Amino acid sequence: MKFKAAFATDDGKTFMERHFGDALFYDIYEVKDDKALFVKRIENTVPEEEELHADPRKAKGISSLLLKENVTVVVSKIFGPNIKRIRKKFVCIVIKNGTIDDAVHRIIKNLDLIKGEWNKDENRSHLML
Repeated sequence: MKFKAAFATDDGKTFMERHFGDALFYDIYEVKDDKALFVKRIENTVPEEEELHADPRKAKGISSLLLKENVTVVVSKIFGPNIKRIRKKFVCIVIKNGTIDDAVHRIIKNLDLIKGEWNKDENRSHLML
């Protein structure tokens, strides 16, 4: 199994205390078998929508940004209400504690669970690792 995962971060080491879509950056890793390699950091260039909380335009913008990078798994400490929209395109993983490195290791240990969730297509739920 091989996929790309995007980790929501402001500093490349930890998850921030805001929703996934509010991250300054997304660190992208390629996960293959029992390894994960850092690919690149992309800036969150999607404008903040102030008119409506959980604005579908923001979900669409974040999704487009990550789909251009072939991301299929998204990881954050906190997701907002737009999770119901983005989980149709990604496996959403909630990490309640630890660093980005810790999260990478948890993902490697749970590849079968992630693959199973991916195969549910638009009926996906989020995973908590």
